[in-house]
Amino acid sequence: MLSLNFSPFPNIETERLLLRRVDKKDVNEIFELRSNIETMKYIPRPIVKSIEEALEHIANIDEKIKANEGINWAITLKNDTRLIGIIGHYRIKPEHFRAEIGYMLLPEYNGKGIVTEAVNEVVNYGFNTMNLHSIEAIISPDNLASEKVLQKNGFIKEAYFKQNECFNGRFIDTVIYSLLKKP
Repeated sequence: MLSLNFSPFPNIETERLLLRRVDKKDVNEIFELRSNIETMKYIPRPIVKSIEEALEHIANIDEKIKANEGINWAITLKNDTRLIGIIGHYRIKPEHFRAEIGYMLLPEYNGKGIVTEAVNEVVNYGFNTMNLHSIEAIISPDNLASEKVLQKNGFIKEAYFKQNECFNGRFIDTVIYSLLKKP
């Protein structure tokens, strides 16, 4: 079985980005991300309605890290510490050496290759440091931008589930993309 330890917290640097720990100081940006209808369009989670709820979200991220059950990074540009997005490994299944990757970015930063760059490094961390065997991403079939990001990072479509999740009283389809660790 997989043994995880996210302490000390691992910052990750890419050519343009610094992926760092999400902090309470990021509350306004977390609120901006999680309350934005456009950002949340393909994410079947409740919209954050207050700064208090954004702080709860940060506390939840922290708890998962402390319990070694999940890890999230703030996506920042190297020349600016402001959080512009979040990326992480969720729903880690240690017994299967598998985790789900998820990410979101403030809309004004879309289309600049930022998520593709962050996914590449977070996937490397998952395979090389966490020792995962496979990583999955569960997306809306309508989220073509996310599909492109995953394909650029070598993910392949593994499954298309029809109306397998219920959110806000309606059934939605999901697509699973996955990537296996190269031998």
